[in-house]
Amino acid sequence: MARPHGALGSFENLLLGVTRDPAMLMFLSGGDSTKWEPNENYARELMELFTLGAGRGYTEHDVREHARGLTGWDYDWQNGPGAGQLPLQPQVHDGGAKTIFGRRGRHDWQHSVRLCLSHQSHPSFFVTKLWSAFVAGAPPLATRRALQSLYVRSGYQVRPVVERILMHPRFYTGGRITKPPVVYVAGLLRALGRGIDTDAWGWIGDLCGQVLFRPPNVAGWDEERWLDTATFRGRWIAANYAIGERRALDPDGSYDLGEDAPTAVARALAFWGRPSLSPEIRRQLLARDAAARGDRPHPPLDARALGGVGALDLRCLAARSRGPWATEWPRPPRPRPRTRCWSPTTIRSPTSAAT
Repeated sequence: MARPHGALGSFENLLLGVTRDPAMLMFLSGGDSTKWEPNENYARELMELFTLGAGRGYTEHDVREHARGLTGWDYDWQNGPGAGQLPLQPQVHDGGAKTIFGRRGRHDWQHSVRLCLSHQSHPSFFVTKLWSAFVAGAPPLATRRALQSLYVRSGYQVRPVVERILMHPRFYTGGRITKPPVVYVAGLLRALGRGIDTDAWGWIGDLCGQVLFRPPNVAGWDEERWLDTATFRGRWIAANYAIGERRALDPDGSYDLGEDAPTAVARALAFWGRPSLSPEIRRQLLARDAAARGDRPHPPLDARALGGVGALDLRCLAARSRGPWATEWPRPPRPRPRTRCWSPTTIRSPTSAAT
């Protein structure tokens, strides 16, 4: 749904597009909302899930008034294509005066969306929600305020906020985030150059705890409960099913036991899409591979090791840049003062000192 409405463009345009999208009209009963019987489902979730957060600056009266402003939409259903877009139906839209967030006027569906965006609680909700998709934990207060200011100044643009988050040191040094099962499987298939060639991913996704288009409720899945004793087994099954008889770093089985360190590094980098590495990190990779190889051949460079030094390289590049978060990067530890090491022969005993 986000792609046709521009996921990295204007959040205002995205929200306007989602509000009238047939899929959303079906999911949250927007197509059944008329001036005689306004449906509050989407009005409530518009504030609670999409713009403000639960209980943050709105009342039940605001929910009812929003619902009135959102009336008049419908969709056309056809077997095969499914739901299709229909224009707003003026005869079933409530065009009367409404009071939303204390502002009175003849608010329609567009006003309803824009009133949510201009609400004082929206910027903090938006940047915190977006931050949580990339970094574990809540953003520091100063960081959150800076992101809020950027978001509002840009006219509710998503891309500048995402770019700023990706430049923040917490993105590289923060805690771990568990990938949702669908993202995990998509990464496996992309790394193997494999598409969706079987419907088995449906039941495998169920074992992992996520079935597409079947969230447990309108709020979606609980991002903090992806792993337990059951779903962890599902991820193992997903990995085994994706790889099969192939090895992740040697999918075609053509590994040459006699290859040297530069060749091993080149193949490992090719596996990861040929990321850009600094000369220093490349030197470390070559040295690590040569040292680990020793006198006996071994499989291609370990993917985890390459990922680790790659992340280190990104951190170094970002730290050296004059980016917006330059002052928030952790300072390198100061070198400890060198202490002189005394040998036993240089220490005089009390007896010798007395004599």
